[in-house]
Amino acid sequence: MASVARLTVYPVKGLDGLDVDAARIREGGTLAHDREFALLDGNGATFNAKQSERFHRLSTRFDPETAELLVDAPDGDSREFDLDSAPGRDRAATWFGDYFDADLTLERDRSVGFVDRPGMGPSVVGTGTLEAVASWFEGLSVDSARRRLRANVEVAGVDPFWEDRLVGTDAPSFSAGGVRFDGVTPCGRCVVPQRDPDTGDPLPGFHERFVEKRRETFPEWADPDAFDHFYALMVIASVPEGDRGETVAVGDEVTLVEP
Repeated sequence: MASVARLTVYPVKGLDGLDVDAARIREGGTLAHDREFALLDGNGATFNAKQSERFHRLSTRFDPETAELLVDAPDGDSREFDLDSAPGRDRAATWFGDYFDADLTLERDRSVGFVDRPGMGPSVVGTGTLEAVASWFEGLSVDSARRRLRANVEVAGVDPFWEDRLVGTDAPSFSAGGVRFDGVTPCGRCVVPQRDPDTGDPLPGFHERFVEKRRETFPEWADPDAFDHFYALMVIASVPEGDRGETVAVGDEVTLVEP
């Protein structure tokens, strides 16, 4: 039986994920607490791991009940910030600004979050897909692949690249816990998956090997016209307005919904 195996949100964009047992769909169609906070540069653009590999060297923990963020830096410095208050966010921005040597602010968006694709919702991947990707690289664990790709919803009990069927002509949707997820677009990848999630060190030849194996294993059930290139993995979904406010949980059965 296909089911939700894992739900992960990323409370501060670019920092460590938080595994949750259940997540409410916010009014903007994203999971509660996902990318709720983000560092912004002097131009108002988000500043995350795409801009600096030093994000990977930070270890962070977030408490969704109190909005407290604990940060451990590679030099042994440990800090705790109250992100529920403006002064706490200002203190955090100052600390991060010093760490990255950049002029930064820390902002909050409760309704949608600082997602890369406004108007879209959670990212979806199958456990089998993560296992397949890990097998492409010597010494790469499934958990490392999971942390590199940073999906919100992980589905177990399905074939590798199951999620590819969710985009393209006549693509089905899927339902979990009574919440409908409509596939919108494959997720074109950036530089982040190429880096070790703890050190930021790049894996030599990652991009070339990834594209080669993605092309080689592209499933027959996928619509190739929905993919601009092979450096893409996961699907970005949207949740219909009528299902927003509902909750999806680990263990929920996943069923396809034909168009």
